Amino acid sequence: MSFYIGVDGGGTKTAFSLFDEEKNTVKTVYGSGSNHENLEGSFDEASDVIWNGITELVGEAGISLDDVAFSLMGVAGIDHKYQHDIMCEKLLERGLRNFAIYNDGFIVVQAGSESGAAIGYNCGTGTCCNAIDSRGNMLQIGGLSECTGDMGNGSWIAQTAFRLIYDEVYLGLEPTLITKLYYEAFNIASREEFVGSVAKLESEEAPLYIKTLIGAFFKAAAMGDAPALAKTDEMAKRGAQFIAALANQMEFDGDEIEVVLSGSMHTKLPNDIYIAKLHDYAQQMSGRKLRFIKLDKEPVIGCINWIFRQYK
Repeated sequence: MSFYIGVDGGGTKTAFSLFDEEKNTVKTVYGSGSNHENLEGSFDEASDVIWNGITELVGEAGISLDDVAFSLMGVAGIDHKYQHDIMCEKLLERGLRNFAIYNDGFIVVQAGSESGAAIGYNCGTGTCCNAIDSRGNMLQIGGLSECTGDMGNGSWIAQTAFRLIYDEVYLGLEPTLITKLYYEAFNIASREEFVGSVAKLESEEAPLYIKTLIGAFFKAAAMGDAPALAKTDEMAKRGAQFIAALANQMEFDGDEIEVVLSGSMHTKLPNDIYIAKLHDYAQQMSGRKLRFIKLDKEPVIGCINWIFRQYK
């Protein structure tokens, strides 16, 4: 029997899944993040994470790498050819054979699309927008943070929420419900305590503070908070620009284009206002009918779908 490996490498964790010839998941293990841009050891450290995860996976499944016919990886931070080539070289040095690497945004398309030809818009730790069209052409937009104007990811939303509070309490600008929600969450009594809390964003408590800022942002928007809604509109327009660019520059058959939404900002938060804005703006800008699909399965499933569509 032949086996296949799928890898979904993100900024904070990496999923390694082993599949059989019927596309069934045999085993899954998890490792730390494998985005080289977030790691002190860059590509060396990222390739170690991937190699160690793969060897752990086959070891726990009781097979060897010789039993694996093909491995397909979607890895955050693989945004350009030179990054792809370096990562391939590192994995070849470690002994991996018969594999393909793509940006993690592309496996989202394969995981959520019915046809395999779709746009994928991912907002998790970072942001990227990827598409595979009806001819098999592939294109990515975004992924380089401020350099490409990425918005809507967790880092951007947390920083935006913090700035809206700062603008209210220090600059005397428009009040926002985010202030009340954040102050209450951490028993903050003054603006000095508030600005001091920025240190928490660089400590072991950072995930809690970031999660609280993101939650406060979306809750305030749902309650009609004007500053939060203005920023919601801003990030929806930017996301729509990414989606429309791919819709207009690539070749999609049929009257409707699938758009797969992935990442925690899209799938795990109460964001109906934002999603509605994103959809409306993207249709207006592209002039195409778009069907939004919230990804309801693990992105690593896209790896095995892709293997069976193209590499088997």
